[in-house]
Amino acid sequence: QVQFVESGGGLVQPGGSLRLSCAASGSIFSAYAMGWYRQAPGKQRELVADITSGRVTNYDDSVKGRFAISRDNAKNTVYLQMNSLKPEDTAVYYCNSNPPDLRNWGQGIQVTVSP
Repeated sequence: QVQFVESGGGLVQPGGSLRLSCAASGSIFSAYAMGWYRQAPGKQRELVADITSGRVTNYDDSVKGRFAISRDNAKNTVYLQMNSLKPEDTAVYYCNSNPPDLRNWGQGIQVTVSP
């Protein structure tokens, strides 16, 4: 079973930046497509960015041009660089494979965008 540990969240003002990290253990990380997901209060969890094993990236329209997903297979880590943050980006962010393995959801990391 894979374990994901997210880090790097926090409170940031609108227009600010954060870089999230997700460390994976217990599996052949490099073989998996990986995704960053988020869940805002009262809303369903949604995929915001994903990266294939070949480093092809895809983004939800709501974050396109502002967020960048990357991966370091040597470190079993996937990153999410978030720029020009907006209040509507406030959510708990999770990483998982894409499609997600329901057994592997971690605790997530809170990102709050507020003046």
